[in-house]
Amino acid sequence: MKAALAIEDGTYVEGIAFGAEKTVEGELVFNTSMTGYVEALTDPSYAGQILMMTYPLIGNYGVCTEDFESDGVKVEGFVVKELCKHPSNWRSEMSVDELLKQYDVPGIEGVDTRALTKKTRIYGAMKAVLAVGDDLDKEKLLKRAVEQPSITEIDLVDKVCVKEPKKYEAEKPKFEVVLIDCGIKLSILRQLLKRGVNVTLVPYNYPANKILEMDPDGVFVSNGPGDPARVKETIETIAKLAGKLPMAGICLGHQLTALALGAKTFKLKFGHRGANQPVKDFETGRVFISSQNHGFAVDEKSLPRRLKVTQINLNDHTVEGMVHEDFPLITVQYHPEAGPGPHDTYFFFDRFVDMLKKF
Repeated sequence: MKAALAIEDGTYVEGIAFGAEKTVEGELVFNTSMTGYVEALTDPSYAGQILMMTYPLIGNYGVCTEDFESDGVKVEGFVVKELCKHPSNWRSEMSVDELLKQYDVPGIEGVDTRALTKKTRIYGAMKAVLAVGDDLDKEKLLKRAVEQPSITEIDLVDKVCVKEPKKYEAEKPKFEVVLIDCGIKLSILRQLLKRGVNVTLVPYNYPANKILEMDPDGVFVSNGPGDPARVKETIETIAKLAGKLPMAGICLGHQLTALALGAKTFKLKFGHRGANQPVKDFETGRVFISSQNHGFAVDEKSLPRRLKVTQINLNDHTVEGMVHEDFPLITVQYHPEAGPGPHDTYFFFDRFVDMLKKF
């Protein structure tokens, strides 16, 4: 069956369909990782987006549900150069095609993903429509791509977070932490549990007073999709909790913390999505390779005086880490839990546990 990708700038490419037979809208973004497509497809931070992989062959090691970062596929659609139909891997439980059918997500293969990536790097991330069917109307699809709302106009966090508090117990618990769920990746949860931290997930709009009633040792703010400026409830909660107990934030949680303390965020031209982003740590002078997935960043010039930048991205010099000089609060823009990606940055979780010990 045919599929087509229509982009708001007038680009229209046809290819071969896989996955579900439907039409979806979203912001077209690219990921430069060579592996880790299962983790990417199930990452809640991709809600509202059509994911395109730059690596030309996807699906060759199949799908293992152990690698899921959530309860299912979260991308709106999937774009690849070539899809492997017959994966070879002893862990594989199904193909990518079967996975997308199971979660009702369409895909397109046979398109020049690298050309589309170059276009995105020049003109920025654009709105797109991915349609499946043998009788597609090019003009209607291009019109729909233009007229759909921008990602800055959509609320996405409430679609991917827990609705009620949910507790996870470590094998040898030492600390109790409340984790504000804006679309958490399961790898973050695993890293905390591994360090003896009991985790209670609460929805993004859970009030600060109820969190304090739980009497936790610390608070963690997760990653998630969309524009941080739209997640006002979480920003308000962070503002009320900051300084009262140890806090940490990852990705969207990093941006929300900055907003809560008076800084601003801005939309990146095409975002950072991949497993090879170089980050420099000012304290140690060390450069490490990180896994990233975000389309917004913290505006360094807007940071309040006592909120200090600890790390920067060496590609575009955007803020990658922050610490507060007056109370225990640390954040990072990248994904220290990886999933997928290098394990260089696991130390972030050790730093958070050290803060819990000292407080």
